[in-house]
Amino acid sequence: QVELEESGGGLVQAGGSLRLSCAASGRTFSSYVMAWFRQAPGKEREFVASISWTGGNTYYANSVKGRFTISRDLPKNTGFLQMNSLKPEDTAVYYCAAKRYGNLEYDYWGQGTQVTVSS
Repeated sequence: QVELEESGGGLVQAGGSLRLSCAASGRTFSSYVMAWFRQAPGKEREFVASISWTGGNTYYANSVKGRFTISRDLPKNTGFLQMNSLKPEDTAVYYCAAKRYGNLEYDYWGQGTQVTVSS
């Protein structure tokens, strides 16, 4: 069992930055992929970025490429999402998720953290 806990959300003006953290606990994380998703009011949840825990390979949604950076701290078992040049359309609840390599679906989810970008 993997437990994920996000932190770092908040209110920021357009053009500003925030860094989200996702602390993972429960078992060895070496064979997992960690990702960030977001869900805005009235919209479906969408993929933001992912990182393979051991190799560090990253993937981004086109909407955040060049503005967001996903990373991880292996000893601390913590993932991060650095969000720069934030736009009002980035406003959403951001969720951390994890899955084993090779799985199609993400098995573990955090509780979510609110990010609000004011114009």
